[in-house]
Amino acid sequence: MYVFGPYIVGALIGAPNPRAYLSPLALAFAAFFLFPANLLIYGANDIFDYETDVLNLKKRGYESLVPPDERKALWKAIALWCLPFVPLLFFAPRACWVGMGGFLFFSLFYSAPPIRAKAKPILDSAFNVLYIFPSAFGYFVCGGTNFSFVLFGAATLWAMAMHAYSAVPDIDADKEANVPTVATLLGLRATLLGCWAFYLLAAALSFFALRWLAVVLALVYTALMIRSLQANTQSGVMKVYRIFPVINAFAGASLWWFAVWQKPSFWPF
Repeated sequence: MYVFGPYIVGALIGAPNPRAYLSPLALAFAAFFLFPANLLIYGANDIFDYETDVLNLKKRGYESLVPPDERKALWKAIALWCLPFVPLLFFAPRACWVGMGGFLFFSLFYSAPPIRAKAKPILDSAFNVLYIFPSAFGYFVCGGTNFSFVLFGAATLWAMAMHAYSAVPDIDADKEANVPTVATLLGLRATLLGCWAFYLLAAALSFFALRWLAVVLALVYTALMIRSLQANTQSGVMKVYRIFPVINAFAGASLWWFAVWQKPSFWPF
């Protein structure tokens, strides 16, 4: 959802017509961002994060834990699923290489040394721009020519807020594992307030493009942050956090339909 969604939204915005949106190349990379790209992100994350994950309550029931003896098999699976898409890049516009390069760099070095951004407060959130690069890639692979750095910045702020909010339930586990994050640095309340500010700023930057939808999404995330602030504990925030993926899916679907509405050539009537 978090990489396939941005890809199909960016591709829709960039496509001048349905034929470009549904071209063989665009569909092939849609398949990449639907599963292999996720395996790359979260597989690498689990490979390098075992020492932290074993202390994380989210990995006991809500998520899963990958033990060290499964790392080699996981690397093989990542290579098996991702490498077949490399030759397709030679058929893509030159700008796509920047989009894919950014995605791969930020995805891998969020967890992997020598950068390991996830253990560097603030940088950990900034590296979540990785979720926005698929949208840039999709935009260019479908023929987009008027790229908006303002909207890219707004989306990056949204991704940073998403990461920081997700780090709140992990504060104790990360402290115990001696892994500093934006949430361990700022604390629960300040992190939530920072997320709220980033969501509002993202809405402001995207207002002239999204208009009423920017206002609606700002209100939705405002309600989420207020409810989380009222919870006031990690366990309380974790209960609210369980609906977070649903809210993000709603936001992504709303953006997709808004983009369709802006393109009459895509209407079937």
